[in-house]
Amino acid sequence: MERGLLWLPLLGVFIWLAGAGWREFKKVEAYQQWAESFDRAKYDIYAVLGLKAGLLTWGKPTRHGPTDTETFSLAEIEEIQLLVDNKPVTLDKLPQRGRVALAFSFSGRSPIVVPFTEIELAAKWERYLQQERRRRFPV
Repeated sequence: MERGLLWLPLLGVFIWLAGAGWREFKKVEAYQQWAESFDRAKYDIYAVLGLKAGLLTWGKPTRHGPTDTETFSLAEIEEIQLLVDNKPVTLDKLPQRGRVALAFSFSGRSPIVVPFTEIELAAKWERYLQQERRRRFPV
């Protein structure tokens, strides 16, 4: 009987892990359906991001699809910055760790900050969005 009581917490942890995995699977499944309509898209635990025809859409992933989505044009953006620990960094000197995000600055409205989990992935998106902006909207 004592052995059974010792295994009970382990069973609880296993059930919790299975539930967490199922919830994350449902988020990814909902993201895949959402991302089909975009030319390029990204998913991580903090945010989803999609680009199609010069329009960038981002939101928070949930099991039922992205929520709190916001869409804006690359033409509206004045500046794109890579932030690590809320400080701008250059693409040639990326830090190894820290909280990372892409910040989009606009004239006449507050900036939009899209969080990322990986610094390298955020840097690739910044490079891509800068190129796309120059290609679509030359100065």
